[in-house]
Amino acid sequence: MSVSIMAEGSNRGECSTSPTRMRLDTDPNPTIPEFLTNCDDYQLFKLTKFYRDRLEQAMEGGVDGVSLSLKNEWIFTGQEHRKVTELVDKGNRADSSKLLLSLVMEKGSRAQRVMWESFVRMRHGVPKLDKILKEIQELGADPFDYMDIAHGLSELSSQLKDLQQIHKETLRVQTETLRVNTILIKEKVKIFQLVDRYAELTVISSVRDRTLVEHELLARGRDHEEWREKHLRKELEKIRTDQLFQSSFSQRKSKSGNSAAVSGVPGIGKTTMVQKIVYDWATGKIYPHFQFVFSFKFRDLNTINCRINLRNLILFFYPYLGNILGELWKNPEGLLFIFDGLDEFKDTIDFADNRRNTEPQFMCTDPEFWCEVSDIVYSLIQHKLLPGCSVLVTSRPTALHLLEKAEISVWAEILGFVGDERKKYFNKFFEDQVVAAAVFKHVEENEILYTMCYNPSYCWILALSLGPFFTQRDRKRQQVPKTITQLYSYYIYNILKNHSREIENPRDVLLKLGEMAYSGVSKKKIVFRNADLIVYNLQPSQFLSGFLMELLERDDSAQNVVYTFPHLTIQEFVAALTQFLTPDPGEIGKLLSEAHSEKDGRFEIYLRFVAGLSSPQSARPLEEFLGKFLHQTTCRVIDWVKEKVEGQIGDTQTETGKRKLLNTFHYLFESQNKALAQNTMGAIERLIFSRLRLTPIDCAVLSHVIGLCDTIKHLDLQQCYIRCEGLQRLGPVLHKCQELSLDCNKLGDSGVKVLSEALRNPDCKVQALSLKYNDLIDSCAEDLASALSTNRSLIDLNLGHNKLGDSGVKRLSVALRNPDCKIQKLQHIKLLSHQRHKPMLVTT
Repeated sequence: MSVSIMAEGSNRGECSTSPTRMRLDTDPNPTIPEFLTNCDDYQLFKLTKFYRDRLEQAMEGGVDGVSLSLKNEWIFTGQEHRKVTELVDKGNRADSSKLLLSLVMEKGSRAQRVMWESFVRMRHGVPKLDKILKEIQELGADPFDYMDIAHGLSELSSQLKDLQQIHKETLRVQTETLRVNTILIKEKVKIFQLVDRYAELTVISSVRDRTLVEHELLARGRDHEEWREKHLRKELEKIRTDQLFQSSFSQRKSKSGNSAAVSGVPGIGKTTMVQKIVYDWATGKIYPHFQFVFSFKFRDLNTINCRINLRNLILFFYPYLGNILGELWKNPEGLLFIFDGLDEFKDTIDFADNRRNTEPQFMCTDPEFWCEVSDIVYSLIQHKLLPGCSVLVTSRPTALHLLEKAEISVWAEILGFVGDERKKYFNKFFEDQVVAAAVFKHVEENEILYTMCYNPSYCWILALSLGPFFTQRDRKRQQVPKTITQLYSYYIYNILKNHSREIENPRDVLLKLGEMAYSGVSKKKIVFRNADLIVYNLQPSQFLSGFLMELLERDDSAQNVVYTFPHLTIQEFVAALTQFLTPDPGEIGKLLSEAHSEKDGRFEIYLRFVAGLSSPQSARPLEEFLGKFLHQTTCRVIDWVKEKVEGQIGDTQTETGKRKLLNTFHYLFESQNKALAQNTMGAIERLIFSRLRLTPIDCAVLSHVIGLCDTIKHLDLQQCYIRCEGLQRLGPVLHKCQELSLDCNKLGDSGVKVLSEALRNPDCKVQALSLKYNDLIDSCAEDLASALSTNRSLIDLNLGHNKLGDSGVKRLSVALRNPDCKIQKLQHIKLLSHQRHKPMLVTT
């Protein structure tokens, strides 16, 4: 799988200018012009080559301006300039940028000098170029010194070369295949070639707040939208996995070595990415300057319960390296250490602990020094042990705070699938492309399921759960799951269908397994050991292996087997399921209320599953194998949901109150209980979620609830960052509200199209509509004007702080003069012309 990585621009607050209107400013700081003047031709060539990959992306915002500069200096011919600009006009800026750079490299030093000088002039209009120039300036008097770090490694002796080949072949064999879990009893694991199954993901480089207090699925969804906005502002750079080290992307330029951190939520592809990096190194595709690569899983390091030194740690996993390690210590620049899964490490590594720098027992500066594993990892990352070596660490976002004080050169986060990458996953998963197309079409049409598809592990669950509906003739298509609870219900159903014959009482085993899962959710525990199975009277079995994955911490040691659910959400679902299998519901209302009161969100998805399992559509498939759910439990869960919704409706003054109300709406959605929703919503007239970031899933849930309530008059979604994608989910119910507050949502042209459809609805009740600060420009005025001409309800419209331009104002003015238009008031209407930037007051 090829991984694309994006690097965050340093100018976070700047908005990029239009590519065709670049500002050619004189740089206020003379350092860069002086530096370029002092560069000889070879140094300039070296500089261009070092930054070439990044320049291809950075120039996309101003490639036509650079080309014009080269033409004006008689370096480009008129034909060459036209070729570059033709590609720009066709929208192929990436190809245009590549062509320009190729021509510049062919034409030699004068062309390169003119190109760099044009970068300096337009830097403030192109954030990526500005970032590169700032980095060069920060490198100091001799940036070429840093560019030469990777060179000058001593040649390997013949003995080391032989062992290097043995090492590479060992790693190649270990990494060339992918093991993919299934739910089938006859074929529990399928094995594929890594190069055939490696799926393309999007990864970004970022330095941001890594404290995620909500469920990772939800937090990831909101962050995904925020990063998409940054990408549209052209502040993100794509880089490759082979550029994590010894490249221009490193934020810390040091001869002591580089450390990189890659984060991602469970199932996003961190471990598979590490596997591909190791495979590509072993097969000679990347990192030729690394003579040896050592890859470790923190899960395996947990098995080492004694003091150890780096030499023995390496020999523990790579015993064939024997006595040559002493030779490797002499050239640490040629070594790459990879540590996968920091969040799974049993020990906490505190990079802010000064004792590690002052107290001998915590200091590890020698590969022969005996210490704790955590001390070795710390010392390698901080370049106190083998200074000059490189280190890669992967982690879930929840553990990244541990690295905040670490010497990290590159931060990266895997975002997951975007666009067509989701479809490609399903095409690879199913051999029958007709089935693949049908499953993906269903996922694409269901916004809840489609939004989940950024994560490969969710795609895996979706494919396993939905596949049978489109491959078995006896299934009715109308039963295809639409909520997350229904989806997971069928996932468990398929496991039971393939494994239930192996055990007499699957209900009893699921009850015990659910109790263990619930304990894990409450303690934020996802890895279970044999001692945990004993506590809950569970025996390892073929049946149990359908729900738990066995992880061998050491392939040659059976005593270190641990167990984990394939994904955290599966653990949460099984934990919720146990509430409906227990013979005595007890004080289930109290248990749910205690879970609901937890502020860190650990029970958020669990509670949604509990509410969802009260639905007959979710319960029915499971009851086929587990027996009837306790009716008393179902009734109590419904009563609890009703109580929570009614109690939360009036509490929306704080962000916490709004979030809790939204969560209760998720409970209503998962329950798919129309009567419950209508009864609990009662005669509610106002829904206020202002300043609470909403995901597309949240908007879909909100749409579902509003659709079942006929009393909503005011919907306040100011500063909810819903953008057009969220507004599309709300589209079917917008016309039901009398007052819509949608300020600060980055709706843009496409969002106005959705709103215009609502305004054209014959049953539209909207009387007041506020769209301040929504990036509206002249092109959206036509849709809005058309809607105003036909709408018969809207009397108050607020379009303040947008840039509709002169032409947009004229279109709206024509619509407002239409005798059928009911608009009586235009509030705070500063319609800024983006051409002249002068305020225009429009009144009616």
